[in-house]
Formats: sequence, structure tokens, C-alpha cells
Amino acid sequence: MEKQSKITRNSNGTLNTPDQPEIPFIEGDGTGPDIWKAAKMVMDAAVSAAYGDRRKIAWREIYAGEKAFEKTGEWLPEATLDAVREYVVAIKGPLTTPVGKGIRSLNVSIRQKLDLYACVRPVRYIEAVPSPMKHPEKINMVVFRENTEDVYAGIEWRAGSGEAAKLIKFLKETMNVVVPDDAGIGLKPISKANTKRLVARAVVHAVQNGCSSVTLMHKGNIMKFTEGAFSEWGYEAARELFPDKTISEAEVYEKHGGVTPEGKIVIKDRIADMLFQQVLLRPEEYSVIATPNLNGDYLSDALAAQVGGLGMAPGANIGDECAVFEATHGTAPKYAGMDKVNPGSLILSGAMMMDYLGWNEAAEIVRDSLAAAVKAGKVTYDLARQIAGSTEVKCSEFGREIVNQMKSVRG
Repeated sequence: MEKQSKITRNSNGTLNTPDQPEIPFIEGDGTGPDIWKAAKMVMDAAVSAAYGDRRKIAWREIYAGEKAFEKTGEWLPEATLDAVREYVVAIKGPLTTPVGKGIRSLNVSIRQKLDLYACVRPVRYIEAVPSPMKHPEKINMVVFRENTEDVYAGIEWRAGSGEAAKLIKFLKETMNVVVPDDAGIGLKPISKANTKRLVARAVVHAVQNGCSSVTLMHKGNIMKFTEGAFSEWGYEAARELFPDKTISEAEVYEKHGGVTPEGKIVIKDRIADMLFQQVLLRPEEYSVIATPNLNGDYLSDALAAQVGGLGMAPGANIGDECAVFEATHGTAPKYAGMDKVNPGSLILSGAMMMDYLGWNEAAEIVRDSLAAAVKAGKVTYDLARQIAGSTEVKCSEFGREIVNQMKSVRG
């Protein structure tokens, strides 16, 4: 095996992944240490099962959240951000948000400071996982959520503050917009450049994975110059960057009698509230969804609920220079140190990370083994209370069960 070394990025955005890459990890707060131990066990075993001694991840701990504050007095040290930039790929557990400490959200701060503009959340049903849906197996989507702007930009002023009063006065006197004097004020920036790069990444995913469509989710019937513009710029990105690969839904009906030409990805748009209904009633019609920040937050969580909840929902934050894979749920501090909670979200995010590295065989072993463990009925409390005849196991025991299933899923 070669000596451990860093992942590097080529000028065209592709990665050079050595056989023993150094990958930083943030353990996380609350239940983070428990789920990290289980996830690391599964990822290491999957790499070994897929590649033997030829490949291995060299884990490198970095700090954010409570552990960082204890060690450095900072919630998000600059050294942590520098490490992610240097090593290109990282993975993290859930982080607490310090109350009254000047940081709105550590997760949002990491995304914005590293320009991780695409929050990517695949949602796919795993057999035997409890679901409120009659046909959860029809759900197989990937949400590309813009990560850096919209209301998550955090541009707002408290009601009654001098800044809010100044802005309200400006709006009334200069823009002829009436706002109550006791209102809090926030801004919702959505930009052309950031929208187009997000949609471009969604289309690239659709091309690479043989997806049938990319849907632009927006509330442009009301917010015409922000959300409506998101839709317009999304169509524009597809036309300009992928003219041979994409076709608009309107063109399919106007020029091709409603039949999509072979080899084309349909670009369509849906109003946000209608799309929430359609992913419930007609999920098979949607494969990739590109959305502004807030819509994507709601939608990805709602989709996760349809296939078993956030405990089984992976996620990644990806930019042009680096990527951070993460558990999509919170810290659940009341269960901290109890070896109790479901590590599935972080484990499946690890599988996403392996796909990103080009280690697809290991990624498939993780996903197949986790599905086999669930089907065998040895699951954490959140699933055990819903699966008849199942056996409740600890977080670490669920991780070991996934590892035990690796032999059977490989035949």
C-alpha cells in the first residue's frame, strides 16, 4: 500500500484519489461521538471488503462545535476550515448551534465560508424501513439545494432596532413600500451566477446517472424577481451549458408531441407548494430537483420523512474546491453517550463520500449491507418500535450488524 497522501483536484474538477487518502472528520456534538464510531467502523470495513489491503482511509480529526470550543475557545476555528480546503474532502457529525454566541449556525457558517454551494440530498427507499407512504419504493430523488443565499444569507435586523427603522424609512420614502414600523426586516438575495452554478451541477448529476428530468422548484408566482428568477436562470443554464443534453418540458410538448427525444433530459419547473403535493402523489415523475435554499430545506426533510426519517437521510455540501459530507439530523443531546441513536444518516453520507472519491464498489457495499441489516430486523430504537418482530440494538451494535452483513451481500 502506498503511503497516505492528500486528495488533489484537477483543473477540470475531477479528483485524484490516492489509495490511502487522508480525510478529515469532525466527530460532532451530542450523539455525534456515538454515531461517528459506528459510521467509521462501517466505512473502514466496506473499504476493506471492496479492496482488501490495497486501499484504506487515513482519518484525521479536526474540530468544530463544543469540542473545538473546549480546546481553542472558538466554535469554528479557522484551522478547521483550512484543513477542509487542504484535504478537499471531509465528513462531519451533527453540530450544536451556540445560543447567543454570535454564530447563527455552525453548519451554515461552514457552507458559506467554504462556498459549498450545493447541498446534495439523495432520497431513496430502503426495503423494510417503516414509511407512512403506500408506495415508498417509488421515491428515488436527489435534491440539489442552493446553499449560500436566500434567507439563509442571514441578512436581517431586529424589530425596533435603529437599522430596521432606517431601512423601513428608506422603503417608505424612496421605494413607496409600506412596512409596519414594528417589523423585523430580512433580505432574500437570489443571484444569477449562484443559481446557474447550482443548476449546472444538478444537470451534470442527471447526465452522469441517466436521470430523466431536472425540476426547478420555486415560488415564482409570488416572488417573481427572486424565486421566479431562479427558474428563469435555471432554464438559461441548461440551454447555454447543455444544449445537446437537455430539452425544456414546453419543447417536448410543442415540438415532439409530448414524447421526450431519446437521450434528452427534460428541464421543467414546478411551484413549490404544488411540488410538495406531487412528490407525495406522483413521486415517480421526479428524479432530480434543483431549488433555492429554504425550499430545499423543507423539501429534503419532507422527502426523508416519506422513506423513514432523517435518521436514514444522507447529505453532502459540495463546492468547486472542496466537499463536506454530513449527518442531516440534529445532535439529540438527551441521548448523548447512550449508544442509542440511529447512525444510518452518517453511514449513508459516508457512502456518498466514497462515490465522490470514485470508490463506488465500497459505497455499494455500505448501502447494500445497511439495507440487509434493516431487513434482518436488528435495528436501533427508532426503527425497532415500528418494525414488527424486530430486535432493538444499540448504535454500535447496528454498525456491527451492517459489517456482519457485508459477507452475505457480496455473495
